[in-house]
Amino acid sequence: MKNILVTGSVGQIGSELTMELRKRYGNDNVVAGGRKTKPSEKLLNSGPFEVVDCTDIDVVNDVVRKHEIDTILHLAAILSAVAEANPQLAWDVNINGLYNVLEVAREHKCAVFVPSSIGAFGPSTPLDNTPQDTIQRPNTMYGVTKVAGELLCDYYYKRFSVDTRGVRYPGIISNETLPGGGTTDYAVEIFYEAIKNKKYTCNLGAGTFLDMMYMPDAIKAAIDLMEADPARLKHRNAFNVTAMSFDPEIIAAEIRKMIPDFTMDYDVDPVKQGIADSWPNNMDDSAAREEWGWEPEYTLPVMTKDMIEVLSKKLVQK
Repeated sequence: MKNILVTGSVGQIGSELTMELRKRYGNDNVVAGGRKTKPSEKLLNSGPFEVVDCTDIDVVNDVVRKHEIDTILHLAAILSAVAEANPQLAWDVNINGLYNVLEVAREHKCAVFVPSSIGAFGPSTPLDNTPQDTIQRPNTMYGVTKVAGELLCDYYYKRFSVDTRGVRYPGIISNETLPGGGTTDYAVEIFYEAIKNKKYTCNLGAGTFLDMMYMPDAIKAAIDLMEADPARLKHRNAFNVTAMSFDPEIIAAEIRKMIPDFTMDYDVDPVKQGIADSWPNNMDDSAAREEWGWEPEYTLPVMTKDMIEVLSKKLVQK
């Protein structure tokens, strides 16, 4: 990776991934691409920024040509809960946008990273120790776009030799950027409410186990995979990756170790609950471990301690 474009750079993962890439590869060599949301001053002032609407192939092509891009990390997407509320928009961004990026990558011989998700699985998928290769029949538009995206990336690799790679992300927990309409958002919101109000109303029910990952590990997974020797990769789109699995009661109990008077009740969102129930309880990520050395660094206790310490300082400053 020499000249890198990050689409969706203003989003939850993109904003932090862009900064880490600039740290590793140089500020001027990483172009942040965003569409609607205003970028932070840190993102805007640390390197080049371009308005990139992935549904407009000419815009994508012009930015890639202008900056002589050789690697695209394509994070622009509509997330699960928002996608279910507006499936037409989800298809346009998640599939038509991806197609445009892959076409530009084919033309300019770029490598492409495209994150998939636990949403690529469905209710007929084995929920426990979900295999790398298994049935994928999601019942949400988000899931449909993720499965189609995995297949499309594989097609461009096999048919046009585009170096496509991806991971199936679990829920991502960040102390920097708020989530943007995903089913696992509660796992970030709970920390803010625990610190500010010492109470939280959860929109997923007790016993809803989901794979999760702390943001530094999510960034590590993307970069490690893109830096991996392609000769080792038997799979490409996309690898199961995970770090921990918990339900709301378990994370609440972990928070109480640092905030003893924290309380939680429930007001279950039927749409989000339905989506969560169709996703794995925990994934088998042995293929990623074997093929490119994936290994997370954060456990639930370590992540919880870090989240509370960082957010407590941040919220006091506001």
